Amino acid sequence: MRSCPVVDRLACEAMDQEDPLRAFRAEFVLPDKEIYLVGNSLGAPPRTAAERVRQAVEDEWGRHLVGGWNEAGWYAQPLTTGDRLAPLIGAGPGEVVAGNTTSIAVYQAVSAALRLRPGRRVVVVDRRNFPTDNYVIEGLAELRDVSEGRFEDAAAVLLSEVDYRTGARYDVPGMTARVQAAGALMIWDVCHSVGALRVDVSAADLAVGCTYKYLNGGPGAPAFLWVSPRHQTAAENVLSGWYSHAEPFAFEPGYRAADGIRRFTVSTPHVLSFAALEAALDMWDRVDLEQVRAKSMALTSLFIDLVGDRLELASPREAERRGSQVSFYHPDGYPVMRALIDRGVHGDFRAPDILRFGFAPLYTRFTDVWDATQIIAEVLEKELWRDEKYAVRLAVT
Repeated sequence: MRSCPVVDRLACEAMDQEDPLRAFRAEFVLPDKEIYLVGNSLGAPPRTAAERVRQAVEDEWGRHLVGGWNEAGWYAQPLTTGDRLAPLIGAGPGEVVAGNTTSIAVYQAVSAALRLRPGRRVVVVDRRNFPTDNYVIEGLAELRDVSEGRFEDAAAVLLSEVDYRTGARYDVPGMTARVQAAGALMIWDVCHSVGALRVDVSAADLAVGCTYKYLNGGPGAPAFLWVSPRHQTAAENVLSGWYSHAEPFAFEPGYRAADGIRRFTVSTPHVLSFAALEAALDMWDRVDLEQVRAKSMALTSLFIDLVGDRLELASPREAERRGSQVSFYHPDGYPVMRALIDRGVHGDFRAPDILRFGFAPLYTRFTDVWDATQIIAEVLEKELWRDEKYAVRLAVT
């Protein structure tokens, strides 16, 4: 795939024709005449998702009723889905459990790390982590910023592989080695990287992630938690719900943890959300992650080149150092983004001044990049964002 600068739309059309992932776009539901660059926030739905959810409602729930827990495999979904997610993060069978939300998974991971490192009460974070990560930890331990570079007395370090604001990417192997050399546990949040590049958490200790962004599992899709096999025997799940009991249907008065990764389940899986995610994973089973990463870097590099100096770049310029999003600074970023959305270019805004554009390689085209940047140029040059209606903040930005 060519990655050289492109100067016209015809060249972008040629790149689309050469794209080895081009056939996947037809497998998504996408609005006509809209350019969707928010795959880093909520992925587009696979065409098969509606049918898979219908099957879960009508054929499984409607036919089997409560028997669906056995007949339709609902009971095992946290583990069977976890095994399907495992290859996407460099993990193996029996290492990943799916369910709940990312916030809950963060709580579980950090709590387990604190118990594995008794006597250490510090958790090192990047203050730029997605806020929920740091908010959750505030109730558990003392926080210290990674910029201080002090890991020796820390129980754990929790970092996002890709920064949700700027798209900057951490050196995962290098940071993991530094943290573990200091006796701390390394926890990675891969929400903004899984499905956009080849993730490999295998050298770390724990990891959390979501499935509704680049993995296209849908709003409210299950999160996941990875626990290294090295820790599965000793690690404890502080959210000791009935699902993680060694014998859930023995209904014993006291708690006994299940063996292996199942001890990190909590409660009843959200079956309909799992159904939509299963439809997406059917597609991801056929995806070459090396091709995804190559296209991601080509798309984002092209976007940066075409936007040029119209906006101040917030993301790393080097493709290897960023995920699959490009961010820019603008003092009036919110009305600018509203004006772009009104003209069919969908990105999002993050306070105080960041415009974010996420590129999902399975359905974003090079012609989308070209068309989007032409509209960006028009909005900025004509100052169309100054319309007073764009100054009104919506609940979700």
